[in-house]
Amino acid sequence: MERNPLVEFKDIYKIYTMGDTEVRALDGVSFKVFEGEFVAIIGQSGSGKSTCMNIIGCLDVPTEGTYLLNGEDVSNLTDDEQAEIRNKTLGFIFQQYNLLPKLNILENVKLPLLYKGLKDSEQKERAMEALDRVGIADKYHHKPSQLSGGQQQRASIARALAGSPSVILADEPTGALDSKTSKEVIDFLVQLNIQGNTIILITHDNFIAARAKRVIRIHDGKITYDGPSSGDEIIRSTVLAHKETEASV
Repeated sequence: MERNPLVEFKDIYKIYTMGDTEVRALDGVSFKVFEGEFVAIIGQSGSGKSTCMNIIGCLDVPTEGTYLLNGEDVSNLTDDEQAEIRNKTLGFIFQQYNLLPKLNILENVKLPLLYKGLKDSEQKERAMEALDRVGIADKYHHKPSQLSGGQQQRASIARALAGSPSVILADEPTGALDSKTSKEVIDFLVQLNIQGNTIILITHDNFIAARAKRVIRIHDGKITYDGPSSGDEIIRSTVLAHKETEASV
């Protein structure tokens, strides 16, 4: 019997009208992500991957199609309903960390827990557990500016983990980091996946995507590849996308 997916896109379209021009940011996209997967959604600027991320993260709604999150249709929720789903189900890791500079690291990691109705002592306990998992529990009293880029991203990961989300959504999580620190962060995401966390990684980088178990490549709003993240497949799909671009010029 087939498992129920955590994330399911059914023929998703996102269409924008700019004057007389219709832009199909997503053009009939369908895929499923199951519990325990590590999936990279890859594409260049303008490919549609960011639009895809926004819909997965309940930051936007599709023009057409159905989006199921944990089996619930979240295609046409109100802003308040989207916010509730985000807080309950999703953990976010951003390129620029999105840590509040006036709060210390513990207070930043506690933020998603404020809306769960937990006592302050439980919020602190869960936040400290998350910081311990990412190896910076000793930095809990520091402000973000007192940490390195890699440590700030670890704090961002701890914030995502603290709410025990069904899905961790990582948006270009290494984009602001040097190559050595980027590798450390991706290594850590791999370890989180080994521990059972479901991760969807948004990236433009083939080498980063290759660390995932599965790659979904988007080009001009359509999926051009969905399969294992072996290097040969990524290279072939990159060449295909490049040829499609040349043909359309």
